[in-house]
Amino acid sequence: MRIGVLTGGGDCPGLNAVIRAVVRKGVHQYGHSFVGFRDGWRGPLENKTQTLGIPEVRGILPRGGTILGSSRTNPVKVDGGIERIRKNLADLGIDALIAIGGEDTLGVATRLHEDGIAVVGVPKTIDNDLGATDYTFGFDTAVNIAVEAIDRLHTTAESHHRALVVEVMGRHAGWIALHAGMAGGANLILIPEVPFDIGRVCKLIESRFQSHYAPIVVVSEGAVPKEGTMELVSGEKDAFGHVRLGGIGDRVAKEIETRTGAESRAVVLGHVQRGGTPTAFDRWLATRFGLHAIDAIHDKDFGKMVALRGTDIVRVPLDDATRELKLVDPSLYSEAEVFFG
Repeated sequence: MRIGVLTGGGDCPGLNAVIRAVVRKGVHQYGHSFVGFRDGWRGPLENKTQTLGIPEVRGILPRGGTILGSSRTNPVKVDGGIERIRKNLADLGIDALIAIGGEDTLGVATRLHEDGIAVVGVPKTIDNDLGATDYTFGFDTAVNIAVEAIDRLHTTAESHHRALVVEVMGRHAGWIALHAGMAGGANLILIPEVPFDIGRVCKLIESRFQSHYAPIVVVSEGAVPKEGTMELVSGEKDAFGHVRLGGIGDRVAKEIETRTGAESRAVVLGHVQRGGTPTAFDRWLATRFGLHAIDAIHDKDFGKMVALRGTDIVRVPLDDATRELKLVDPSLYSEAEVFFG
């Protein structure tokens, strides 16, 4: 078989590990050949390809990002986009496609499958919000980067008696904030699933200062205040209709300083969380996903996504992965609240 591979959406550590596993097992065990599509869905849409064989994947396991490039191109929004992809795949002699990505990338893959194109998905997102899988690769690395930053910020916050607000990624789901905040000993964690009361936040900040310790607040980029308590600023939207987020950390820090009089600073980790070397866990998970994805392709079990369930890798319908986002359970958030104050 001749198989296409693409990586879509935001990059993250572990993408190259998937590509490596797919190609190495596909070539050595099954005798398949591969075509790499450049820059996410823009690749099959505009016929942008690159050679993808054993030499191209040698040494990429510890490398962050993706050797194929990525983008947030949405072919569904392009006039005749799906048919262009179908034609380009046929012209290149592509028998099947492996799409590595998150909610948006796999949403397009689901649409292609419904239109009769042979596709298998691999779940990637640092937000860990894809349904039907316990974990996505990229998440563990992002959490570890955030925890290291929080560890460092504790000491400077104490030295200057400041409140520090750490903004981490997480559009709809607060998994990074929750895990990093708890592991890093944050005093407050604000997540999209639970609108926050800025008045309560400030009272807890004051309480922390009264105990002669400087507070650390971890906030997801998608966190929102309770209605009427803080002004929100809306940004422009991308090709998938998502508002470009960022800035909630700065606004929370300003509110804290205005309401409490305590000096406050915001630290936005941003794309630092996406870059660099993947953790051992993400290399392990991404590699296993790649090995099982090429098995699904070889078995012609299309329209599926490989997923982690406990310690097993299973195949689930693509639609199950994208139908509903996996959000933080309120009971988990209540566990974290034990440490607030």
